[in-house]
Amino acid sequence: MKITKTTIYLVFLLGAFTALPILSFSAKSGGHYELSRFIPPDVCGGCHETIYAQWKNSMHHLAQRDAIYRAAAYYYLEGLTDRDEIIEAESCVKCHTPVGYFSGFPLKTSDEKNGKVPAIAVEGVQCDFCHSATGARALFNNNIIIDPGYGESKPGTKRGPRADAKSDYHESAYSKFHTGPEVCAVCHDVRHEVFGTKLETTYEEWLASPYNASKSGARVVCQDCHMYQAPGRPATGSTKRVKNPGSSAPDGPKRDHIFTHYFVGANTLIPGQYGDVEKPRMAEERLRNSAELVIDGAKAGEGLVTVTVKNTGAGHSLPTGLTDVRQMWLQLRVTDQSGAVLFQSGVPDASGYLPADSIVYNTVFGDGKGNPVENIAKAREVLKNRRIPAGGSLTERFNFSPPAGKKLTVEAKLLYMSASQKLIDRVAGKQSLRIPVVTMAEARLSL
Repeated sequence: MKITKTTIYLVFLLGAFTALPILSFSAKSGGHYELSRFIPPDVCGGCHETIYAQWKNSMHHLAQRDAIYRAAAYYYLEGLTDRDEIIEAESCVKCHTPVGYFSGFPLKTSDEKNGKVPAIAVEGVQCDFCHSATGARALFNNNIIIDPGYGESKPGTKRGPRADAKSDYHESAYSKFHTGPEVCAVCHDVRHEVFGTKLETTYEEWLASPYNASKSGARVVCQDCHMYQAPGRPATGSTKRVKNPGSSAPDGPKRDHIFTHYFVGANTLIPGQYGDVEKPRMAEERLRNSAELVIDGAKAGEGLVTVTVKNTGAGHSLPTGLTDVRQMWLQLRVTDQSGAVLFQSGVPDASGYLPADSIVYNTVFGDGKGNPVENIAKAREVLKNRRIPAGGSLTERFNFSPPAGKKLTVEAKLLYMSASQKLIDRVAGKQSLRIPVVTMAEARLSL
């Protein structure tokens, strides 16, 4: 390993912050891996053509290229002077370009501005990284343990859910780790590197959900939805999760299910920026089959309407992930028979910004003194965490002044954006990128 100023700086940080295991390349995790040990994804695609095509332009593939992620990551670094906050802001690369991080560049977010990221590392969360995994030291912040081979000539052992998998190119081994939610948890639960604030809790949300059942028939793990989805088949808790029969490779055995690798999540924007038409549609299909709305207008004549938002399809809370960034909100309109608006809530302005009193399901972090912060690097506390739990619901009350003797129509919509337009305008430039709005659920009641 070449000793550089960066290495010395990291050694100093590791000595000062021994509670940050993911920043170290410990002997237990295999140490520093030479980049040459990793196999490019297109090599895997030579045999696994269909799986490779699914993964291409997925959010795993685009994790490091994602323009919104990169803009936000650099934006959050600007102006930081607190060393603890800088450590957090520099840590994004661990999950967004894991091969780069595990092989030594980029070790921190700012490295990407100072040098060219190797071609393999640009490929995001990729085949050889995931299928070289053997376990995890902790189920957050990419505390994963890997055992890669030695490049294309000696690819080593690739691990997955099949006990009978065989390959003429690499060794194959069954991995229980790959069959459960833990392999996903390592990157989809995130804690502040220094303060320990829980920044993303997708795995914890699943643990507390009815999907985490002890009976095998009732138990639904991440792969049962996200690796059953195919175009036209959203595979959520409110839909059938249809098997995907076929072969992992052209000469492989026929199986009743081959795990799909589209990994679209709920992002309707980024894959489309790379010319992918299919994956944004799949993301929208998933969103449209995740929630339901129920309007109660029994007291509308008294000026009260309630709307219940039900999480019927997600095995985690709605929304999940970066819930300080995601924007999921409830919109309500009350109109009379002429169409005149008597009351409205959650209607964006011309710039796409929500009124301050809108009902938004999100997380708000604080600076430790009760003040909200936009930058998660400064997140010392959670001020608000109001979202729809898996299998659960929340009911909202709306009060208005009802006109006498008029028929009313109440329309409710649950709307979603991958990030608020206000945030995007700040990090990427005013109106440089318009975020698509998806209607997740809607209901209408005539009174």
